[in-house]
Amino acid sequence: MDMEKAKDIIVDFIGTKLGEAGISGAVVGISGGIDSALVAYLAVEALGAENVLGIHMPENATPGSEVNDAKEVAERLGIDFKIVNISDILATYKDTMPDISEATAPVDGNLKARIRMSVLYYYANMLGRVVMGTGNKTEILLGYFTKYGDGGVDLEPIGDLYKTEVREMSEMLDMPESILNKAPSAGLWEGQTDEEDLGVPYETIDKVLEPILAGEGQERVSARLGVPMTDITSLMKRLRLNMHKRTSPPIADLDELRED
Repeated sequence: MDMEKAKDIIVDFIGTKLGEAGISGAVVGISGGIDSALVAYLAVEALGAENVLGIHMPENATPGSEVNDAKEVAERLGIDFKIVNISDILATYKDTMPDISEATAPVDGNLKARIRMSVLYYYANMLGRVVMGTGNKTEILLGYFTKYGDGGVDLEPIGDLYKTEVREMSEMLDMPESILNKAPSAGLWEGQTDEEDLGVPYETIDKVLEPILAGEGQERVSARLGVPMTDITSLMKRLRLNMHKRTSPPIADLDELRED
């Protein structure tokens, strides 16, 4: 892929979509990771720094390095930046809802993602802006995001870039080394990494998904790339089971009753 042309298409997409909506500004949740940093860079190029608000939403367990990386992105881009610590909000949920102490780490993590989405929309609604999504194509295909959490957005500017392409474009834009070199993580619980959750490195995932989605057989891809069929089967199962995350909620069809 020609990354310069891809960047230009995404920048034009952002400007066009906001223009169609009659909106001039965007809110971006900047986690300190590569995906959100790239979206912030692209949003600034499309809209101007004065029209982009970056929000970092740590909790007490968030490493200080993530806060520093998010700050550095905002400082480099010259955008307005807020830090909203969600620890007290989480504590309120835990004090209010019964049985929350029994939640597993993923369930607890999904709650954090949905709280962050609410914070982003609070500011977006207040300022008359849109919420930029930070999901890449690999995550979206595999359903590796929280429904109505980081998946609850207005636009997905990098949603057609595989994770490896996100890295390539970020390197082209001279992003901070600390962001480029860190292990990808949703940061939903301590020690969590994307590739440990998925069981396969992103480089392998992208090499597998692209030809299979283009129509090449799974067994042929396995043989050609030397990727075990167990890994490919696991990825395709995840893709299939998470289809609901990529579609609108189903609606019961009552049209036949109206024909009478």
